[in-house]
Amino acid sequence: MTIPDSTLLERNKLFRDIGLESVEHILKDCQAITLKSGATLLEAGQENTSLYLVLDGELRVYLNGRGLPVHAVLGPGECVGELSLVDGGNSAALVIAARDTRMLVVPHELVWAMVDGSNGIARNLLAILAGRIRNDNLLQVTTSEPSLEFDVAAHIDTLTGLHNKNWMGEAFYRMAQRYERSGVPLFLLMADIDRFKDFNDNNGHLAGDSVLKEVARIMAANLRPHDLLVHLGGDRFAVLLPEKSSDGAMKMAERLREAVALTALRMGKSSAVANAPRAIQEEHVTLSLGVVAVRPGDTLDSVLAAADGALQQAKTDGRNRVKMATAHG
Repeated sequence: MTIPDSTLLERNKLFRDIGLESVEHILKDCQAITLKSGATLLEAGQENTSLYLVLDGELRVYLNGRGLPVHAVLGPGECVGELSLVDGGNSAALVIAARDTRMLVVPHELVWAMVDGSNGIARNLLAILAGRIRNDNLLQVTTSEPSLEFDVAAHIDTLTGLHNKNWMGEAFYRMAQRYERSGVPLFLLMADIDRFKDFNDNNGHLAGDSVLKEVARIMAANLRPHDLLVHLGGDRFAVLLPEKSSDGAMKMAERLREAVALTALRMGKSSAVANAPRAIQEEHVTLSLGVVAVRPGDTLDSVLAAADGALQQAKTDGRNRVKMATAHG
């Protein structure tokens, strides 16, 4: 028996740099399921005994009920249920399918079997957990409000489910100081969807919103747990990216650019006939990106300005490309 959806599983963060053949004997016994749009996968306080690997679709995580803005958006390559795997407790959040979502269900005992047999999977699981906990901690410490509901509303973009510019303004200095102390260089990537205004004019703002959500999902799926993705507003995104070198930062930017450019975005288009089903069309969009190294003493405004200058140069040079910022003042 072959591994279910092996080509999609290879993209999952749990199997980064891991050959699936080493765990084939375990994965072949796992069940692939499809969760319909709007259906609930996990309820806060509910017992959970499985790790869910997202193959296709989109899950949304809510900390205190679906009436609040989403806490996280999980797409292909992500997993959910890892916290209850480690602590043996119940689910800490409400998880709902934002659209039809296919997943591989891996019972906890099989996850531990893979961890026991592979140091690489153990390392990847630790990275996923660390990234999830770090993001949650940052969300909580960047506000003086005692209520998590206020925190979520102030720091999450309701359209994409990503952190917003308000959050970035408060978290930037903590991030810069942390990586300066650790000796790891920090970079900022700014991404802009090419000709997005033309797309909106030709297809309508609902289609534009769909593109923003899809681009956010694609970028999130191609970043590591410790890379922090932000929706700056409009069609602009930013990533705070710890990297060993500028070459590594450029490679990550190229990875994001290529992932967006190669993905066909599927969206409905209204029919002229009353009550007729919406036609599905595929669209492609591209990103231009600017990259800048964060230096000791930099302000967020100076770093954003430098990244924007590099991004504008990428636009001038033909779009759908990445540029590194020169020295900034």
